[in-house]
Amino acid sequence: MIKDNRVTKSSYQVIARRWRPTQFAELVGQDHVVRTLANAIQMGRIAHAYLFVGPRGTGKTTSARLFAKALNWENGPSLEVPEDSEIGQAIMQGRCLDVIEIDGASNNSVDQVRELRDECQYAPAQCRFKIYVIDEVHMLSQAAFNALLKTLEEPPPHVKFVFATTEANKVLPTIVSRCQRFEFRSIPVSLIADKLTEICREERIEVDSEALLAIARLAQGGMRDAQSILDQMISFCGHRISQEDVLQVYGLVSQERIHSFCRFIVDGNFEEILRETEAFADEGIDFYRALTNLTDHTRELLVAGIRKKGDFYPEQIVRILEALKAGEDLVRSGLSEKTNFEVTALRAAEAGKSRSIDKLIREISGFLPTDSEKKKAEARQESSGENPGLRADRVGMMEETASSSLGELESTIDEPKEGKGNLEEVSEDVFGDQPSMETKAAHEKQQKLGEKKPRIKDQKLIEERVQALPEELRVLLSDKFRAEFVAIEKIDRKILI
Repeated sequence: MIKDNRVTKSSYQVIARRWRPTQFAELVGQDHVVRTLANAIQMGRIAHAYLFVGPRGTGKTTSARLFAKALNWENGPSLEVPEDSEIGQAIMQGRCLDVIEIDGASNNSVDQVRELRDECQYAPAQCRFKIYVIDEVHMLSQAAFNALLKTLEEPPPHVKFVFATTEANKVLPTIVSRCQRFEFRSIPVSLIADKLTEICREERIEVDSEALLAIARLAQGGMRDAQSILDQMISFCGHRISQEDVLQVYGLVSQERIHSFCRFIVDGNFEEILRETEAFADEGIDFYRALTNLTDHTRELLVAGIRKKGDFYPEQIVRILEALKAGEDLVRSGLSEKTNFEVTALRAAEAGKSRSIDKLIREISGFLPTDSEKKKAEARQESSGENPGLRADRVGMMEETASSSLGELESTIDEPKEGKGNLEEVSEDVFGDQPSMETKAAHEKQQKLGEKKPRIKDQKLIEERVQALPEELRVLLSDKFRAEFVAIEKIDRKILI
């Protein structure tokens, strides 16, 4: 005789199903959706099609069931439905004939949509409305979407459609335009932790607050994910859950170590970065989740720096944050997570160091005012009541830099020396006693512009300057253009401008 040792408690339900909201008041983190649907029911402005969009586990399908229950219960429509409502219980348990839930992933053919279109013409059997809830509607084929268009635009008065999807970009715009769209948001960590605290209190589970926060962060905004993780931790730990247990099961890093690692990056401590990365590898840490947590903590440092509550420069933290974000795909899809994580952290540390170099360059260039100039600007601001900012200081310093550079440039231009003749004297040496017509024309043009007669150096200096020209340019001017070098003149800047 064989003894059957199988577990007889086959009616057990996981926490995510047992704690599924049965009223809109129990829906966490979606107050804007609840308020809009409640006002629509109260004012009698119930649309014929709704599109629920948002991340997984945020309450889209649950809200569709609650909305169907609010419309169809015996004394409805109203937002609050008594627990003893027979129709309400049937809808929440999936037994109602007039609330049809369809999986868009497995019922995505055009023939199935045509069958749905034919069935919706019949009146509901026991409810006020016949409601079709299509989950993962983005999985429908384009032919199926097209077959649904006309019915969706002008459905029978007793038919309502509720679509739910995690990828709204894959839904045809012609479908979206016929629906009222509701954006379901990721649930904040604090709200998830509060809900898990309530569940643990009812389930008589002792759990550390740090462990609940770790579970909430791990869920990434999804309540269903958080409840599933909690259910698994209860199976692993029993009635006492600690933070170390959560970190061990899911390969997470504590917030204290994330804070220390971020400090190593900011300080550019390469040795500690390498040592800590090696420790992560030995402990079996999930490097992608560690990098995600590190990015979130760096973002908190950036916010603190902007609000002047930290000892970090926002510019430095932005560079580090960009390097960490750039390495996420590398760590997630690379062959060696440890190596890619290590390289990403070192790049972030190196990017953080470049802040001081940029600041030094701007200070040398004169774009940043000195401490004394800052004090003068603040004094002028207090006395005049105006707020000129740093722009006036920067403009003044740029003007001073430009004027000094201009003076240096002018000093490099050869000044006339005594004993040297003007343009006419040189032309006399070269061409004889009478100047050429071209020389006279150039001289007259300069007199019209109000410029003084140009002074030149001796012929030997001219030859030296000509020889200093690039060979190709000198050959081009001499052979092709047959140029003759007769003078060196100081160029008038006003004419150039």
